[in-house]
Amino acid sequence: MWTATGVWRWRRNPLRRPTDLFEAWVAFAALVCVLLVAPAVGTVAGLEVDGTLQRAAREQRQDRYLVPAVVVRPAAAPPAGTEADPSAQRQAPQRTQIVASWTAPDGSSHQGTVPAAEEPPQAGDRFRIWTDTRGRLVGRPLDASSASAHAALVGLAAALGAAALVETVRRLVVRRLMHRRYIRLDRAWAAAGPDWGRAGAGS
Repeated sequence: MWTATGVWRWRRNPLRRPTDLFEAWVAFAALVCVLLVAPAVGTVAGLEVDGTLQRAAREQRQDRYLVPAVVVRPAAAPPAGTEADPSAQRQAPQRTQIVASWTAPDGSSHQGTVPAAEEPPQAGDRFRIWTDTRGRLVGRPLDASSASAHAALVGLAAALGAAALVETVRRLVVRRLMHRRYIRLDRAWAAAGPDWGRAGAGS
């Protein structure tokens, strides 16, 4: 709507003020930015994030291994300190905690507290967990499709943010123009005020 109004101000007419033409150019520039610049910003941001996440996903797939583990016993109490990193502990916070043992890819044996794979956990049950080369618990590696989805969301957010910034700047410029118009109108009204009502009134 504001673009159509801005284009209308380009029309030649005796009532058009210089600020009207300037406002029309501001509206046109804002339209170009919203249609061209904002999508370009979103695309560049999405591609950059996608490249970073894809590299991180490849590194995680190279450094993380799915190894077999065996249930030893249920955990007596929440662990005070284990080998698990925070990402592994966030996988299933509501699952029953168990003590399990596993063998790392480098051949070392480990035992620690992990979330149960099945409910209720039974001693001797076998399941698989993600570890690094030395057997420390890690989170599931990021897959390529999830990385692309996250990058697409970032790109969309960047494009919307750029468009919102353009619209904010346009509104500020128009508000400033309106303020200047009101100041000029007040000055013109003050100048004409003393003669108001004299013409043809016999006073």
